[in-house]
Amino acid sequence: MSCSSTGRRPWSACALVILLALPIAAFADAAPKTITLAEAMRRTLHNNPELEVFAWRQHGLRGEIRTASQSTGYQLDLDAENIGRNSDELEITLAISSVIELGNKRGTRTAVSESRLALSQSERQAAALDLLGSLTQRFIAVLALQEKLKVMEEASELAQSSQHLLRRRLEHGAVAEADVLRAEAALVQAQLRQQAMAAQLVSSKVALAVLWGGREVDFAAVEGTLFGFAEVASFDELYKRAATGPAIQVFADEARLREAELELVRVRSKTDIQWRAGIRQFGGTDDTALVAGLSIPLSASARNRGEVQAARAERQLVDHRREAALLSLHATLFDAWQSHQQGVQVVAQLRERVLPVLTRALEQTRQAYESGRYSYVEWAGIQQEFLEAKMALIDAATTALLQQALIEHLTAEPLASSTFAPIQD
Repeated sequence: MSCSSTGRRPWSACALVILLALPIAAFADAAPKTITLAEAMRRTLHNNPELEVFAWRQHGLRGEIRTASQSTGYQLDLDAENIGRNSDELEITLAISSVIELGNKRGTRTAVSESRLALSQSERQAAALDLLGSLTQRFIAVLALQEKLKVMEEASELAQSSQHLLRRRLEHGAVAEADVLRAEAALVQAQLRQQAMAAQLVSSKVALAVLWGGREVDFAAVEGTLFGFAEVASFDELYKRAATGPAIQVFADEARLREAELELVRVRSKTDIQWRAGIRQFGGTDDTALVAGLSIPLSASARNRGEVQAARAERQLVDHRREAALLSLHATLFDAWQSHQQGVQVVAQLRERVLPVLTRALEQTRQAYESGRYSYVEWAGIQQEFLEAKMALIDAATTALLQQALIEHLTAEPLASSTFAPIQD
């Protein structure tokens, strides 16, 4: 995953209630610094408990490898016959026994354990990628809410300015009192929307901090821009990258594990030889004799056919699940690629053609209202259009940035000329 110091590359209930209950100003004072996406990613990779599970799992698998690589042990046997009868008939045998494994069973067992470790490592990479994808989405959500809060603050300022202007005009008898009352109501509603947006921003910060185990939010804002779009390659090129990413690599490692397990089942069909050697003492004569024996199971191969069939089926299932995952990846990536392009175009149109026009219209409408040529309803209407266009711009930029983050998540690498740079796990 990736990001830079400029905040690029998007990507407990009680605590939440307590934080929401705090005054917004007090919350900001307690968290005076900003945080970049790079720092948020480092915190998450180092502290998220979901990734700690893999560390302990891999520690156990390494122990499993050590166990699997050991050769068969020895067993000491002590037998006594004719106990309780005439001591002359007592026979005592002391022997050592073991098993000779055929078919390279030890090497195959070790290969299975090593494949499990490799699969766990791939699963951790995929899990880390998914986790950073969630982090990026929450980071963008905070970034978008910060921008929306600015628009809400601007809306409150416009409503307050309108109210002051109408009160002055009321004093000169230029407007009806009803218009002043409507302006006052609009101001209160704007302030309520601003407060609701501020509370939503606090909740979003809490949701972000939870990903690195934070029980308190130790930052006032996230650092970044909603308009740091990347030049996106063709869909075919992106799909080639995604098809070799960690999410698909997991299937390759799982396939190697199933192959190793199938081979282990096959070699178990090969008969092992149990041997035994020792010395026997006869109580009546105090004579001793060497004893030896071999034990070879019969029909082991026939008994193992069901396990071989089951292991082979598990191996084939991996290929089918991989193909299903590739089809799903193709559809998801295409939707993200197309939505990103559309979002970038919408942002460009809003910034270049809509907002400049509405900005001029807002100023001209204010002047026309002050000169008595427009009514309060017309002036309030253009203000609403202007604010809605700003919110639409933020929504379009957020959508484009989320789709960009999803593309980078699916391809497991930053886009060409992206404003986000790699961060190492």
